[in-house]
Amino acid sequence: MASFDPKSLIDLDQCVLNALNLFLDPATRFPKPNLRQFQRPLVVGSGNAIATGRIIFDSYDAVFADEGSYQGKLEAIRSIDGVVLLSASGGKHAPIIAKDVKATGRKIVLFTCNPSPLAKNDVSELHVFPSRPEPYTYNTSTYMGMLMACMIDDPKAEAQKILDHLHNVVDPALQKWGKRLGDFDAFYLLVPEEFDLIRIMLATKFVELFARRIARDVFTWEQSKHATTVVETPKELFLAFGRENTTFGKDRLNIPLPENATYPALMATGYYVIGKLQTQKPAWFKEGVESFAQRASKLFGQKIEPIVKYK
Repeated sequence: MASFDPKSLIDLDQCVLNALNLFLDPATRFPKPNLRQFQRPLVVGSGNAIATGRIIFDSYDAVFADEGSYQGKLEAIRSIDGVVLLSASGGKHAPIIAKDVKATGRKIVLFTCNPSPLAKNDVSELHVFPSRPEPYTYNTSTYMGMLMACMIDDPKAEAQKILDHLHNVVDPALQKWGKRLGDFDAFYLLVPEEFDLIRIMLATKFVELFARRIARDVFTWEQSKHATTVVETPKELFLAFGRENTTFGKDRLNIPLPENATYPALMATGYYVIGKLQTQKPAWFKEGVESFAQRASKLFGQKIEPIVKYK
């Protein structure tokens, strides 16, 4: 990491564009795992990995857990007949989880972007999804690729549709707005009810990029009818995706979604706008990611780089 240059890191909006262009590449292939091979799977992941798993398996009779709760679920719910583990790297907690599941005699399927993950020897089935090199924690091509592969019949057509939407609709909306995202210090994101499960992904991305430097909340319209806006915050922007906000907040920005929007479309659009905010704020993430990667390497006992590349 001695030669690492923080200025070499791209912002999240460019990362979204890179991911979509990867999906459009004729050489890119998407695995098609059998999502119905288990009657009642336990879906496990950390951070936005489990958020991705919840979206993919939302309509299934699945149980969900993270690195701190999977053991209790395996012990308490005997009807669990297999495990789907999502981990972009296939490292960190993944090897431990895989070993524990293997010890129970259950089949474990790994969704990853690393063709040689540390957990490889303890999984029954390995699915490697496309990804591009990205700053650590961005996980844009990784989890968006999993959503594309598992939920979209034609990922390349969907990627083109989203890319066109960002260029032809989102960029003009930001330009015509007349204000700057960077002038606000608090953000209230409104998402349609049918995309409730994206909320954790958007909130997590705010935490990773801005930590406590910027306040943020993410709610649906129905959730926002409750006591989420009792306390007004100076310099707060209400950012609405997919629906015009005529009710909440004083400063408002409406960001349309593509027709017949999907979870990958909202993930890409949300991350893209958050990336535009990142370009207008100090480089907090870029200045902190190298030392964080060093600390994380010690915590996990695994080498972690500020830029993640899966070969």
